[in-house]
Amino acid sequence: MAPPDPAVTITGLRKAFGSLVAVDGIDLTLRRGTVLALLGPNGAGKTTTVEICEGFTPADAGTVRVLGLDPRADNDELRTRIGVMLQGGGAYPGARAAEMLRLCADYSANPLDPDWLLEVLGLSSVATTPFRRLSGGQQQRLSLACAIVGRPELVFLDEPTAGLDAHARILVWDLITALRADGVSVLLTTHMLDEAEQLADDIVIVDAGRVVAAGTPAELTARDTGGIRFSAGPGLPVVDAATAVAAVCDGATVTGAETAPGEYSLDGPASPAAIAALARWCADHDVLLTQLRVDSMSLQDVFLSLTGREVRE
Repeated sequence: MAPPDPAVTITGLRKAFGSLVAVDGIDLTLRRGTVLALLGPNGAGKTTTVEICEGFTPADAGTVRVLGLDPRADNDELRTRIGVMLQGGGAYPGARAAEMLRLCADYSANPLDPDWLLEVLGLSSVATTPFRRLSGGQQQRLSLACAIVGRPELVFLDEPTAGLDAHARILVWDLITALRADGVSVLLTTHMLDEAEQLADDIVIVDAGRVVAAGTPAELTARDTGGIRFSAGPGLPVVDAATAVAAVCDGATVTGAETAPGEYSLDGPASPAAIAALARWCADHDVLLTQLRVDSMSLQDVFLSLTGREVRE
């Protein structure tokens, strides 16, 4: 049996607002039953890309298919199969929490039980509270409930844990994990990189409207390492150790330093050959390694290396 078509396929997507090019040739694929995190600094094109997928904004060029459908031409059919969580909430300010959720449930032929969902998301105590009187975190959780109450095949989540405390954040993480386990596809945008690393099967990083990196969290963080760190007696000729390691690193530069008495760093490739070369050097010089570790890059390290550290408006 052939695998199902992707939940979302984007090819060569372009969108400009006057002279501002918001999306400049993005390619993206969200596999069925997986979570894809779309990351980028402010103004990178994330929101525009998602709004095009949701059918709210027309593309200038490129191809977009959501559950095999054109999000603009087939919007009526698509709307019954997707859930959309907007960061701003998108709710009627005077509507009570339970009323809002039941209204969303009424649009579905086979919705989840609204009362059960309110309980799961810790909203039962504010079921009769108007939306405008809910806290920011409660509004976020209600918006998530409205997005998933209709049992969608695909959910778009825009900053789903913004403004949530630690307990509510973990609750939402568990719910997203449960959605994936049930075969629901999730396209997630977030500025919380630990959230993306925890939840996403695949990550796409965009900057200035273009994809600058894509892959699994493990693939992205394996792009580089922070080098080798080890402990031994103080005062070792660590520069000599770096030279020995560099000899097996295909011309790569390796630098060494004693960062504290008995604590050493070798900055360069941390390959199996490099670690073996360090061990041989230590053995040849009667040096006992008491600790050895490889510092891998975090997703935050990768993100900042690709998009820079300046604050974007």
